[in-house]
Amino acid sequence: MESQKKFSRSFSFEFFPPNTPEGAEKLAQTAKQLAQLKPKFFSVTYGAGGSTRERTLRAVQDLRAAGHAAAPHISCIGSSRDDIREILREYQNNGIRHVVALRGDLPSGTAASGELHYANELVEFIRAEFGSHFHIEVAAYPEYHPQAKNAQDDLLNFKRKVEAGADSAITQYFYNTDCYFHFVDECEAMGLSLPIVPGIMPIGRFSQLARFSDASGAEIPRWIRRKLEGYGDDTASIRAFGLDVVTQLCDDLLSAGAPGLHFYTMNQAGLTTTIWQRLGL
Repeated sequence: MESQKKFSRSFSFEFFPPNTPEGAEKLAQTAKQLAQLKPKFFSVTYGAGGSTRERTLRAVQDLRAAGHAAAPHISCIGSSRDDIREILREYQNNGIRHVVALRGDLPSGTAASGELHYANELVEFIRAEFGSHFHIEVAAYPEYHPQAKNAQDDLLNFKRKVEAGADSAITQYFYNTDCYFHFVDECEAMGLSLPIVPGIMPIGRFSQLARFSDASGAEIPRWIRRKLEGYGDDTASIRAFGLDVVTQLCDDLLSAGAPGLHFYTMNQAGLTTTIWQRLGL
């Protein structure tokens, strides 16, 4: 963990692009609330195969127009080099200098995967086409990507992204700090030096969390899962317990030298703000 202590702390919040005017209005209000916490940036996700391309750009433009720093996600799967170049040029023309570069998922029922197949190829492409214009953020998987052959293979995938030109990384969410510390130590042993910011998922609804975790390979430790299952439909107890667990998680990470936190907000301000206040940030 020693290498992470030298980086200045970065706090950020992630949104998904709304698909209705009501959703856009709600996002504007959420961003306004969370902006009071002075994050370094807001990031906006990008749907499978670029399915939210226009909405992602619009959400980023709206956030920037409201005075917030914003970083769009961009994925390469299902897109051609020309598509990606065009999107990045659009971002560049909009004054955007920060992107989150991901492999992405294929839309269901699609077989064609595009010209670039991995995130390291996307990072390489961005660097070749746009030099140092963009700060490139990539994903890291402390509990390993669900499609990786094995743990070592996944670490080497991450190394390729860093060597292709990534500036910093955000992790998949987790609830076990040891997996993060171990991952960072392994990166250090491979000579990788970049901020690896833990991704944090507040706990609001157990059914939603279980669904996300099953899909992403993020483990919900058995004791947490059993406790949440035991609350049934008691939303207040789930939220109270979730706040305790996640606040402790964040505190442990920051105390050990993690270079910030990246909150997956689900376009809600409440839980993130409460955790922030409890941490005394």
